[in-house]
Amino acid sequence: MDIIIRNARISDKENLKDVAVKDGKIIKIEENIAEKASEEIDADGRVLIPGLVESHIHMDKALIADRLPNRSGTLAEAIKVTAELKPTFTKEDVEERATKVLMMLIQHGITHIRTHSEFDPSQGFTGFETILKLKEKFKNVVDIQVVAFPQEGIFKTPGTEKMMYEAMEMGADAVGGIPYNDAPANEHIDLVFEIAKKYNKPLDFHQDFKDGPEGMTIEYLCEKTIKEGYEGRVSVGHLTSLGAIGRERLLPIIELMRKAQINVMSLPATDLHLGGRNDEYNVRRGITPIRALRDGGVNVCISTNNIRNAFTPYGNGDLMQTAMLAIPVGHLGGADDIETVLPMITVNPAKAIGLTEYGLEAGKNADMVLLDTKKVKDAIIDIPERLYVIKNGKITVKTEKKIQYNFAV
Repeated sequence: MDIIIRNARISDKENLKDVAVKDGKIIKIEENIAEKASEEIDADGRVLIPGLVESHIHMDKALIADRLPNRSGTLAEAIKVTAELKPTFTKEDVEERATKVLMMLIQHGITHIRTHSEFDPSQGFTGFETILKLKEKFKNVVDIQVVAFPQEGIFKTPGTEKMMYEAMEMGADAVGGIPYNDAPANEHIDLVFEIAKKYNKPLDFHQDFKDGPEGMTIEYLCEKTIKEGYEGRVSVGHLTSLGAIGRERLLPIIELMRKAQINVMSLPATDLHLGGRNDEYNVRRGITPIRALRDGGVNVCISTNNIRNAFTPYGNGDLMQTAMLAIPVGHLGGADDIETVLPMITVNPAKAIGLTEYGLEAGKNADMVLLDTKKVKDAIIDIPERLYVIKNGKITVKTEKKIQYNFAV
């Protein structure tokens, strides 16, 4: 054996287990494994989880908040400010910033990433090519999927349609879309489906990102998904408009989403920051209805989106903190709710981005995180230290927690 993690808490309802790893795979999960390993870790009852999955992030435009601030805090200004900055990006600049973000994510236990990388005629493929380079450079410590993302729209930004096809030829893993920032929105959806079908790739949309329900295209997207036989291969981020409608209209849409097997990435840090800016009182929470979607059988994930830019001027890459934020804002703190949150940053996003060898079970890839907490149900609310991060059966991060109290009581 290469590694055995002993006395790990995998479930609050089961005894402590040993987890044996060999050649990058989990070989056994059982009590008191007799064999020895080259590396033995005594978890001492601490919680072991599969690696965290960051399913929606923008690494190419991270860490630029101080260059041209979004003073109004609105989505419109965020798009405008970022569009002005993108032509100034160099490959060296993007690589430096994205590498800092990757180190943050890896340190916090993330073993898989889906990142949206954008391009348009004004900036070319500067960021996109750099993110593809980092995908290869970091492949032994984190798996990265790159989404070809047309932030400025396709039809309203001539030349972008051609670049979409070029991006797929360059090695994009998924086709991105942003119907609310293009016109006609339904034709935007049709086009990106056409591209996805040509290359047999999944789709990932920035979807219905508004305070109100006007102009929603989620129903058309669901119908298109079913028509094209793409059930389970379409994801949407934001979807905040869905939170602005009553249950009479909401529940049929959720049922349609369930039928189409749409995956939803809630992005609370960004959506709370940008949403409700025109509300003078009873300011809307501005996030998608996580509980209703979950209860309706939709696969719901929680993701970061942006780190320290015009869309989200804060963040440190800790997905646990983002999930903790989602608990109060999404009313997920009830006794029957809180245990549903950890899957929203592990198994749910793994399913959404198509990971087939993921999970804490024998035969799966050995991508795991040992947390400094002893109850699975407290794994989010403790925001615990990631003591060990293991990727492909190798320890990539080790945190030694040393606290010294210099007082007496």
